[in-house]
Amino acid sequence: MKIVITGASGFVGRHVVPRLQTAGIDPVLIGRDPEKLAQLFPGLSCCAPDAMAQHATGADLMVHLAARNNDRPGPQAEFDAVNVDLALTQLRAAQEAGIARFVYVSSIDALDASNRSPYAESKRRGAEAVLAAAGDTEVSILYLPAVQADRFAGKLAVLNKLPRVLRGPAFHTLAALRPTVSVDKIAAHLVSGAPAGEDNRLILTEAQRGNRVYGATMRLVDYAFALTILLGFWWVLLAAWIAVRRDSPGPGLFGQPRVGRHGKVFTCWKFRTMQLGTAQAGTHEVSAASVTRVGAFLRRTKIDELPQVWNILRGEIALIGPRPCLPVQTELVEERRKRGVLDVLPGISGLAQVEGIDMSDPVRLARRDADYVALRGILPDIRLILRTARGGGQGDRVRGQTGSA
Repeated sequence: MKIVITGASGFVGRHVVPRLQTAGIDPVLIGRDPEKLAQLFPGLSCCAPDAMAQHATGADLMVHLAARNNDRPGPQAEFDAVNVDLALTQLRAAQEAGIARFVYVSSIDALDASNRSPYAESKRRGAEAVLAAAGDTEVSILYLPAVQADRFAGKLAVLNKLPRVLRGPAFHTLAALRPTVSVDKIAAHLVSGAPAGEDNRLILTEAQRGNRVYGATMRLVDYAFALTILLGFWWVLLAAWIAVRRDSPGPGLFGQPRVGRHGKVFTCWKFRTMQLGTAQAGTHEVSAASVTRVGAFLRRTKIDELPQVWNILRGEIALIGPRPCLPVQTELVEERRKRGVLDVLPGISGLAQVEGIDMSDPVRLARRDADYVALRGILPDIRLILRTARGGGQGDRVRGQTGSA
């Protein structure tokens, strides 16, 4: 496998290139200062952009790491010159050299549409530009969070000042707040030759796997929420149960099988919001006429979800996570399984739900659920809790309704 890399003198490149060499790949390095590259990486082929054709012909992949980062301020034009214009120049050079695949390395900051910084804006424009100019080249956008290596840079640079014995615990604490990725994972992805992801993009993170700080913190939040509801708002639960019983025939609580972590089915508890005898189906498949008068209020205020505190205490569900589906929703179950969504606890509310994506579109929902898994952290989860509390995540729309119910 032959890989061409631009921007190898940056933090990510300096740590990824040696790992590629360990994997048996000697990448071709492109930069404005080939002599500096040769000093950093002795023995590797290093050249200026105008000599790329003779060095890179026949390569399988070009990885565009060169970037104007957000470590120093500057006007939008300066960021666009590197993150947009240079990226397009390198893509055209790759096309002229017959390189079949081109990876534009971006940042998860660019995924946040509310982030209007020159850096995030330029990265969004760069991704759009290279995708539009792809032609027959397989172009993909690789979104990275803060990168973990032997040393740290960017938002994690403060860890370099700590004694080595404290860096590990401190890193896991900071990594629990927001997503991170290791240079080992980046190198492994490039070596794997994996094709472009859906929509020609891939969010590459550690997804908090193995981070005990994140796991313990969010379970504490879950249990605190459950106990607060049970001890402080038991009267709301009692009032809702009485209202449901008086409004229509049937029980006050409604237990429904749902698909949980690792595909294990559990009973999810809610206040009954539909007429007794309503078919077991996805909410979007149920007629609006099936929702009771009190049920409509409970669903609108999310009070119908409160009995799930019992599921939280049993460890079957979390406050935030992908919304659990029915076992009969086999397409959604399979789409989630192949994207690793079933590896995490489902949630009472989640990213897709607050964005109004319901189970009527299984592929779109599973893809957004996978985004949540990749981007989760204590701070993103807390933001989702606040968005839910402010009225986001009204739940799946029942058939025949134009708004959430």
